[in-house]
Amino acid sequence: MRNLKCNLLNAVRLYGHYISVSVRSMMQYKASFLLSAIGQFLVSFNVFLGIFFLFRRFSAVDGFSYSEVLLCYSVILMEFSLAEMAVRGFDTFSDMVRTGEFDRVLVRPRNEILQVLGSKFELTRIGRILQAVVMFIYGIANSGIAWTLPKILTVVFMLAGGTAVFSGLFIIYAALCFFTLDGLEFMNIFTDGAREFGKYPVGVYGKKMLLFATFFVPYALIQYYPLLFLLGRRTSPLYMLLPLAAFWFLIPAFALWKFGVRHYTSSGS
Repeated sequence: MRNLKCNLLNAVRLYGHYISVSVRSMMQYKASFLLSAIGQFLVSFNVFLGIFFLFRRFSAVDGFSYSEVLLCYSVILMEFSLAEMAVRGFDTFSDMVRTGEFDRVLVRPRNEILQVLGSKFELTRIGRILQAVVMFIYGIANSGIAWTLPKILTVVFMLAGGTAVFSGLFIIYAALCFFTLDGLEFMNIFTDGAREFGKYPVGVYGKKMLLFATFFVPYALIQYYPLLFLLGRRTSPLYMLLPLAAFWFLIPAFALWKFGVRHYTSSGS
């Protein structure tokens, strides 16, 4: 037990060192970092404008008001941005495989997941997170939510569960590179695509989509169901805890990764 704690502590320290190196490297070019962060803010701002102009014409979407939709979108955008910031190494893993860099990773005396995780930390995603925070503040200020401890915990659980789900998708994307050398573009449907259609509650897309987003890729567990609890449309505490259930998605993601590592025979670079 003591060895496990020591190993975990060492892993956290090493990951912290990786992040420190990445941040210091980015800060050598402060103007580039600032412009990249502003660019990330503006990219997400286009989606916000789409929501804004839609609600200039319609008062609600499937019973959800403008402020409620903004609350929904801000949470999914924050989840995606946190995952992309922390797990960017898996998102760009195809380059590591194609250039043979992953061969070096395997001969180093550290866990390969930790090394890939720490290979890239995308701090520029702070631009998206900032916009998500602004929309979230506006959403909670105008949604009439009576904030209690369970509802505050619900938001925390949504962010944790959502970050886990999107991280799992990036890991699956990276694991597929063991068999294709290059990333498969269809995976963007589940990452960038989810961020886009997540601007509205999943339930508005119909029952089939809701079933898919509940049992296959659990977007609904981190967005739709806890949102109903926040808005007072469901009162069962189960809806508060559902985002934590989304952590199950990491199990098949890591299993596929381990399967890929076992069958990796180098890219030949």
